[in-house]
Amino acid sequence: MHIKQSIAPTLLAISVSIALSGCLQSEQQDPKVSINKNPYPSTYQPLPKQTTLIKNTTVLIGNGERIDNADVLMTDGKISQVGKNLSGAGAVEIDGTGKWLTPGVIDVHSHLGVYPSPSAESHSDGNEMTSPNTSEVWSEHSIWPQDPGFNAARAGGVTTMQILPGSANLFGGRGVTLRNVPSHTMQGMKFPEAPYGLKMACGENPKRVYGSRKVLPSTRMGNMAGYRMAWAEATEYKSAWEKYDRDYEAGKNPLAPARDLELDTLRGVLDGEILIHNHCYKAEEMAMMIDLGKEFNYKSGTFHHAVEGYKIADILAENGNCAAMWPDWWGFKMEAYDMIHENVAVVNAVKNSCAVVHSDSSSTIQRLNQEAGKVMYRANENGFALKPAEAIRWITLNAAKSLGIDDKTGSLEAGKNADVVLWNQSPFSVYAQAEQVFVDGAKVYDRFDDKYQAKSDFMLGQPEVPVSPQKGGE
Repeated sequence: MHIKQSIAPTLLAISVSIALSGCLQSEQQDPKVSINKNPYPSTYQPLPKQTTLIKNTTVLIGNGERIDNADVLMTDGKISQVGKNLSGAGAVEIDGTGKWLTPGVIDVHSHLGVYPSPSAESHSDGNEMTSPNTSEVWSEHSIWPQDPGFNAARAGGVTTMQILPGSANLFGGRGVTLRNVPSHTMQGMKFPEAPYGLKMACGENPKRVYGSRKVLPSTRMGNMAGYRMAWAEATEYKSAWEKYDRDYEAGKNPLAPARDLELDTLRGVLDGEILIHNHCYKAEEMAMMIDLGKEFNYKSGTFHHAVEGYKIADILAENGNCAAMWPDWWGFKMEAYDMIHENVAVVNAVKNSCAVVHSDSSSTIQRLNQEAGKVMYRANENGFALKPAEAIRWITLNAAKSLGIDDKTGSLEAGKNADVVLWNQSPFSVYAQAEQVFVDGAKVYDRFDDKYQAKSDFMLGQPEVPVSPQKGGE
């Protein structure tokens, strides 16, 4: 009897322990479901670089400053110093006498690689015209890095560019920012840590494409309804995932929401991780898109083309919107009709503005410096007093701000990436040519050295077409 009494508590303790163990096992949390926000990471590595000192040149810093007869020192791929009478141990010196030095040119609106050359239907990969909302597509998955246009743009001083989908849809998909360096893969060009962009489109394009199919949108009010429905759904998706995260942290072992690639992108905007880039011409539509952002609590970003930007320059500046514009493209459709040649200058004139000159063209990207020059000269003919030190911002620092990379590039300030262009003269001259181009301190183009004139693999082995001399009178 005594022995039985002594064993009983032990057996009871073992039974309770086993029961608790089973209970704990059944309540053990499943692994947390998480979304990889960067499944196609950059593999970009700077090309071989060396300490370089460019001396005695006219320097446009990119932030509104100009220094004449100045030197720029590049060390370890960064801008080390800008000033006079500089020296650098072991530096390769370049005589910049009579030349001009600027930050690398940045194009915020390019379709290189998704609409490459040679232009052919099989290469047309920029517009996924299958739904008004294709936020799930990413332009980087269409990019052909062998597009010869990248090399032509580099010869024009372009060191960084954003590749966007087309403007057929309300939501066209994600854009990606690239370093303009030779590479066999898109990832080898991808700008490390640059935020993604989301291409949206206002106005005529989406209502024309989908109106002909008798589906929403077929009007501008249909456009707005489509945006609002998408953002409302994205808001619920964001809330569902945030509730899942809270419940998981509380140990409730919740069921994760169903994954939706389209809503992943829209949620990225709502979370402030993805930047809006909106094809939008008309003043009243841009104003509505700003209010749309306020309704759903996201930043309305950069307006591209913005032909009527001059009408709402104050609203753009007040709300922190960049406007990426052409100097003189207009009149090719109704929403592009009400243009003035001073458009960029008027937007630029407002305090805290962010005026940008963009290309949206495989040929214009080769001379964005002269596109900016056209604005400066035409505006000054009409009462402005713009200087080169200000105009260079439109294709350097302001463009970098639009892309969310102004802490890394866009100006020749100490600590920033050594993205640099040495021009034979003022970059705003019609005779300007980029002589040497550097990305992260590595020379990627030299007008006088074939070693730095990369050719696309596609072009290697292609026979040159002889040019026959023209006969007089023909």
